[in-house]
Amino acid sequence: MQEDYNPKMQPISVTKTPDYTYELLKTEGMAKRARMTTVHGIIETPVFMNVATAGAIKGGLSATDLENIDTQVMLCNTYHMHVRTGDDVVKELGGLHRFTTWHRPILTDSGGFQVFSLADLRKIKEEGVTFHSHVDGRVIFMGPEESMRIQANLGSTIAMAFDECPPALAERDYVENSVARTERWLARCKAKMAELKAEEGAVNPHQLLFGINQGAIFPDIRIENAKRIADMDLDGYAVGGLAVGETHEQMYSIIEETTPYLPKDKPTYLMGVGTPQNILEGVERGIDFFDCVYPSRNGRHGNLYTNHGTLRIRNARYMKDMRPIDPDCGCPVCRRFSRAYIRHLLKADEALGLRLCVMHNLYFYNHLMEEVRAALDAGCFASYKKRKLEELAQDCAE
Repeated sequence: MQEDYNPKMQPISVTKTPDYTYELLKTEGMAKRARMTTVHGIIETPVFMNVATAGAIKGGLSATDLENIDTQVMLCNTYHMHVRTGDDVVKELGGLHRFTTWHRPILTDSGGFQVFSLADLRKIKEEGVTFHSHVDGRVIFMGPEESMRIQANLGSTIAMAFDECPPALAERDYVENSVARTERWLARCKAKMAELKAEEGAVNPHQLLFGINQGAIFPDIRIENAKRIADMDLDGYAVGGLAVGETHEQMYSIIEETTPYLPKDKPTYLMGVGTPQNILEGVERGIDFFDCVYPSRNGRHGNLYTNHGTLRIRNARYMKDMRPIDPDCGCPVCRRFSRAYIRHLLKADEALGLRLCVMHNLYFYNHLMEEVRAALDAGCFASYKKRKLEELAQDCAE
């Protein structure tokens, strides 16, 4: 991976536990530049985590491909790994790292988002959530202890606490009750994780636990929740429940209101966000970790990120265009293949077209984060952000 930092940089603060080290290297306003050392390797932040829902990137990318495009962290979905092929099977086979052959850090979500996304199939109680599998309709129960057990079986580097993600525009009474229950679930997650890590034969006895801040678009609920979960002394903290119906301005306001109340000396993760523009705004407001399906999903639809706006490769204007997707991009796709060929592949329904588009988009996101880290290292993130937003806003019509 490209060395985009000064290894001699003296950290502002160091948080060291038996399971990880988090070094805060620099700040610029609320923006943080940090380095996290885990049992599965180093994570330079800010970082974008490439989403491998069922243990693989949709679009046909392998662990080797992810290494070749400078991926630092892979994110897998607890719920999907549980329903297929089964977390017990993955544990028997040595855990997610051995199963997928990806040996760098992995973050697993908790299954909590499925509580939100499968709203028509669920029933929420204090014990947990009962819902129907989207695969075969069978009844599944998942609560804090079950989520922790599944994630322990998977052996991820970072496990997420089980939560409910209330709709962004939900009524205040509903949000208050939901957040209070999520806090109680978090205490149960912490206790269960400690128990599982101490078990003989644990797949990853150094597994980390991140708690999740919720509160929809109510700043006071968000802030009070952030204070309470910060007191629980977790390994890291996420801001969840955003990009689910609110405006971008509301999202940015909530992040800005909330992050000052989460521990600055621990990693902060903005869940499920977002576009390159969202990421730049999130970094400015103190976020370390990001994930989103946008780069792979947009790639599969032929919408490609470039340093000059979004290129829609299926357009007829690219039929005879022998230039790379982005002349300024150094990804394996742009170094070898033309717009004309990639368009042909998509039009011919060749799987290679999807693969090349997804690979390019993920490289773009990973390289964007390298640029962000370099700008923070140099103390010029504000000017970099302004320039980058102008570039991204261009109409890539050529």
